[in-house]
Amino acid sequence: MKHLVLGGVRSGKSQFAERWIAEQRSQIVYVATSQVWDDGMAQRVAQHRDYRPQHWLTVEEPIQLAATLENIAKRQPDAAVIVECCSLWLTNLLCAEDEMQLTKEREKFLETLARYPLPIILVSAEVGLGIMPMNALARRYGDEIGVLNQKLAKLCDNVTLVTAGLPMTLKAN
Repeated sequence: MKHLVLGGVRSGKSQFAERWIAEQRSQIVYVATSQVWDDGMAQRVAQHRDYRPQHWLTVEEPIQLAATLENIAKRQPDAAVIVECCSLWLTNLLCAEDEMQLTKEREKFLETLARYPLPIILVSAEVGLGIMPMNALARRYGDEIGVLNQKLAKLCDNVTLVTAGLPMTLKAN
């Protein structure tokens, strides 16, 4: 079972994803993709850390998501996985300013997800509902995350959009 959860900032997508994954299995691996760049981000990371159950295994990986997922599947075959979040992972790749790495990691991630054997829920930002950004990097990010989210949605059995804490099913199998 693969599930993609989309939503905006403070939409409730993370809480929804955490509740869903906890229903799948008792052993949970939480893959954190964020990097702490400033105090505000440190506070967000701390909030997420405090909110989730302490018995969950946390793996921090900002770049090599496919390799991390493959490793989890080999070492924790009875687990369920939550990836928080694909949009921050993409940001990390864009900030690395290495086009070959971006392409390679994205394709490896999509290939890994297509054959992934464990229940997995992916959290990602939906940023396409706002206005066109003024700067080139923000426009590029919007384009890249929009395409990535579309590819993820095709690979996932379920897709849910969370707005104001309310989940809306977009795809259910």
